[in-house]
Amino acid sequence: MSVFRRVRDITAANINERLEQSQDPVRLIDQFLATTRDDIVEAEKLVQQSTAHMRQLKQQVDQAETMKNKREEQALLALKAGEDHLAKLALQEKIIYEEKLEQYSELLNTTKSSLMDLESQLNELKMEYQTVYNKRQYYVARMETLRLQQRMNQRMEGYGGGQDVPKMFNRLEDRISDWEFEAQSLRDLRRMGQQYLEQAGETVSSILEKEMARLKQKLNNSGKE
Repeated sequence: MSVFRRVRDITAANINERLEQSQDPVRLIDQFLATTRDDIVEAEKLVQQSTAHMRQLKQQVDQAETMKNKREEQALLALKAGEDHLAKLALQEKIIYEEKLEQYSELLNTTKSSLMDLESQLNELKMEYQTVYNKRQYYVARMETLRLQQRMNQRMEGYGGGQDVPKMFNRLEDRISDWEFEAQSLRDLRRMGQQYLEQAGETVSSILEKEMARLKQKLNNSGKE
């Protein structure tokens, strides 16, 4: 039968080796599954056709068996009636039906055997298809896992930037220390400025007091004259 006559490119027995060498295992598996599906459909059609043909052969066998027995009974009745001529005619037809019975029985047995082989091979095809389909699901999951790992690696590189974390924090600590030093320096400058203003204010007040005292003394002196 044509569906099993050609040699299959891929089988469940050697598919693992080809998958390991393939750059796109899922595509290879899909090709195999598509081919196997076609084979299954063709095999199922052959099973249906063979089953229908076997039923026809069985009908021929049953009919030949019935007519053979019927002609033998008729020959016996003719002999009992003394009709030897009719008995011979009945026996001649009986022989014809016996030959037909033998021929169709042989065809029926051959068809049964072929149908059994075909059904067995069809079951093997279905099992092979399921096995490879499961393998496809595994490789799809495996490739998805790899894809996600690659994306996570890229993302982690983006997060970390390839930097040394301790050194990065050391640099940050140095920068913050610099900012704190600058802030403290500004506070010190402001404090010094305030103190200067206060000192300057005290000095001015002292001068003013001295001036006031001088002017008062001057006034007193003028009054005595």
